[in-house]
Amino acid sequence: MELAYIPSPSQGVVHLGPIPLRGYAFCIIIGVFVAVWLGNKRWIARGGRAGTVADIAVWAVPFGLVGGRLYHVITDYELYFSDGRDWVDAFKVWQGGLGIWGAIALGALGAWIGARRRGVPMPAYADAVAPGIAFAQAIGRWGNWFNQELYGRETHVPWALHITSSTDGRVPGYYHPTFLYESLWCVGVGFLVLWADRRFTLGHGRAFALYVAAYCVGRGWIEYMRVDDAHHILGLRLNDWTAMAVFLAAVVCIWVSAKKRPGREAQVERGMPEGEEAAETAAEPSDEAGDKVPAPAKAEAGTGSAEAAQDTAAKKTAPDGGGTETGDADAAGADEAGVKDEAGSAK
Repeated sequence: MELAYIPSPSQGVVHLGPIPLRGYAFCIIIGVFVAVWLGNKRWIARGGRAGTVADIAVWAVPFGLVGGRLYHVITDYELYFSDGRDWVDAFKVWQGGLGIWGAIALGALGAWIGARRRGVPMPAYADAVAPGIAFAQAIGRWGNWFNQELYGRETHVPWALHITSSTDGRVPGYYHPTFLYESLWCVGVGFLVLWADRRFTLGHGRAFALYVAAYCVGRGWIEYMRVDDAHHILGLRLNDWTAMAVFLAAVVCIWVSAKKRPGREAQVERGMPEGEEAAETAAEPSDEAGDKVPAPAKAEAGTGSAEAAQDTAAKKTAPDGGGTETGDADAAGADEAGVKDEAGSAK
C-alpha cells in the first residue's frame, strides 16, 4: 500500500450546462496570459510601447496552436490514420496532443508576421517574451495531469503519479510524474533567463536562444523517462533527437549573435526613445514652450519669480516719501504740472 502519491483527477472536464470546461484548455489559456503579461512588462522596460506584445501575440498564439497540433499529428499519425482510428480525432485538440517543437516553430512564424506589421525587430521581441514562454509551458504541462497522459516509468517513490484511467491503452498504477518534472524544469529555465538577461544584458535574440537551449537539456532526460508510444531512431525517441538538434542550433545562435552583434538593441520600436532615455525623458519636466528644463534650473527660476513678486508688492505699498524710484517719479510729475498751471495763469 502506497502511503504517499500524487492523485490523478477523476475527470479532466466539468460541464457547466452544455458548456464543457476542460482543465487542459484552461492550463493553456492561463499560460498564454502569463506569457503576454510578463512579456509586456519586459518590452516596456526595454523602451517599447504597452500593448505591442499582445498585438503580436494575436498572430503568434493561433499559429503556435496549429503548429503544435500539426507536429503531434505528423509524428504520431498512427493514432489518427491507422486501422480502427477516426481521422476526425486529429482536430480534437482538447483531448491533448500539442508538440512544443511545432508550437515554437510556427508560433515564431506568426510572431514574425505580427512584428513586421508593427515595425518591431523580431529578435528583440523574442528576447522579451522568452521567460514568459517558459513559465507558460510550466503551467501548460499541468493540462497533461488533467488528461492522465505523458507519464514516465513505473515507480514507487513518494511523489509517484497514480494513474487510474484504463482508456487508450493505459495501465492503472504508479508512475514517474514527468509532467511535474518538466513543469518544474520550465520554471527554472524562466528564472535562469531572467537572471542571465539582467546579468549579461542579452540582446539580438540571445535571451530566447538561451531559453531554447536550457529547455532542450531538460526535455532530453525527461523524454527518456516517458513510456508512451513514440517513434525511435537508433534506440532513442524522436523527441530526444529533436531536442539535441535544436540545442545545438540554439548554442550556435548564441555564439554567432554575440560575435556579430554584441550588446543589446538601442531602440526596439519606432518613435520611442532609445534604451534608458525612455525613462529619463518621462522623468524630465518641461517649460511652457515644451523644452526640457532641468529640475534645479526650474527651482532657481521659481525662487527668482517669488523674490520679484515680493519686490513689486513692497514698491506698491511704500509711501511717497519712502525714497523709492516710483515715489520720486510721481513727485517730479506733480511739480511739472504745477509749473505749467502757473504759466497758463500768467498768460
